[in-house]
Amino acid sequence: MVIDTHTHLDNHRFHADLETILQQSIENGVTRWIIPGADPRDLKRAISLSDNHNGIYFAVGIHPYHMKDWDGNENIFINASHIKNVAIGECGLDYYRLPENEIAKQKEIANQKELFKQQIRIAKKLKKPLIVHIRDASEDAKNILLEEKADEVGGVLHCFNADETLLSLASHNFYFGIGGVITFSNAKKLINILPRIPLNKLVLETDAPYLTPHPHRGERNEPKYTSLVLNKVSELLKQSPQKIAEISTANAKQLFKIK
Repeated sequence: MVIDTHTHLDNHRFHADLETILQQSIENGVTRWIIPGADPRDLKRAISLSDNHNGIYFAVGIHPYHMKDWDGNENIFINASHIKNVAIGECGLDYYRLPENEIAKQKEIANQKELFKQQIRIAKKLKKPLIVHIRDASEDAKNILLEEKADEVGGVLHCFNADETLLSLASHNFYFGIGGVITFSNAKKLINILPRIPLNKLVLETDAPYLTPHPHRGERNEPKYTSLVLNKVSELLKQSPQKIAEISTANAKQLFKIK
């Protein structure tokens, strides 16, 4: 059994053929799926999918790109008490598309930081792990996680960006999500740093429908391609696919408290 720890099954691109997608995923050994919370408007569908499929779990959170879609009402986090909720997130910092105007830029950064801190505090209150998104913001994100004592609940650095700055978070109860990027020809930084990630802190993901692994780049990503990530990680670490499957699955079960 393999767990896709980050797959947006609530995305509109999966509405038409979800059952086929899940069946093909199972045929490829991927039998559990976690839907991260990103856009609050999609939460209702994520909950419905988890209610109707034994292997689907979900998280509640607000991606920094979707701050504008959140009205500030924390009532969405009531859903974190749902039996199939396993985490808070995906939350974090993303400085990739900041405004060019300096005043607007600093305001955006401040708003992202505050929203990130709020979600860490909610996670600690609810005793749920975090799903953390970090892009071009490693130092700030790491500092916030440490200052807010996020190690009390831990979590996963989704789509780990191969920044050496973040490796020390392994000793602060954080795991590292490895996805399709590891198969890219230009992923030399991630390939080089992969052996430095403790095996007991490694989990697999797809981020479907995004970041489709080689050789399917340009197509819609799907949970079944977790097997391609697994095989590439196995090759790079010189371990059998079975061993990496066992380790990453045990890690995901421990982090997210799923069976």
